[in-house]
Amino acid sequence: MAETENNENETAESASAEAPLESPAADSVTESAGADSGATSEPVEVVPPKERRRRSRAAKAAQTKARKALTPEERQAERAAERGRKAQARRVERTRSREKARAARAAGAGEGQATPPREHGPGRQKTRQGVVVSDKADKTITVRIDVARRHRRYEKIVRVSNTLHAHDESNDAHIGDTVIVRECRPMSRLKRWRLIQVVERAE
Repeated sequence: MAETENNENETAESASAEAPLESPAADSVTESAGADSGATSEPVEVVPPKERRRRSRAAKAAQTKARKALTPEERQAERAAERGRKAQARRVERTRSREKARAARAAGAGEGQATPPREHGPGRQKTRQGVVVSDKADKTITVRIDVARRHRRYEKIVRVSNTLHAHDESNDAHIGDTVIVRECRPMSRLKRWRLIQVVERAE
């Protein structure tokens, strides 16, 4: 029994004695490899996709675990800081877009507008300019309103058209005429506009 214990102790001591001898060799190998790589170029670790996903999941789990360790007050403070950061970014973006729009307006101030401005206030009736597309009905014309505007975010020219029915008391306007109409009281099921002026006659 004592002999077996002595043998085990001897093997443990020999293993411990051999271990330090191996580690400096390994360190020297890594140092020499590092020196060689520093002389040429750093080796880049190639991580397989599965290993990458595993590492990302582990990092996310660790982050979730750390977040659960926070108190409710700390989480609330973190949320408030994040909201403040986003609000600041929004303010910067809005200021930049306002400056850009102001510069664009100043640059295009001399250009004429095809359609009257759509300003509307209490007690002031809307006015639209469009082209007559139908005059078949008696004392009624169908007017197409074309609007071209620039998209706020993508800055692409967006063209939109809609039709409306207008009252023409004397059947003055015909197909192709450019007219100005103004909103009025409901005059029938569809008519909510009245002809004001024929700007240009169709040829």
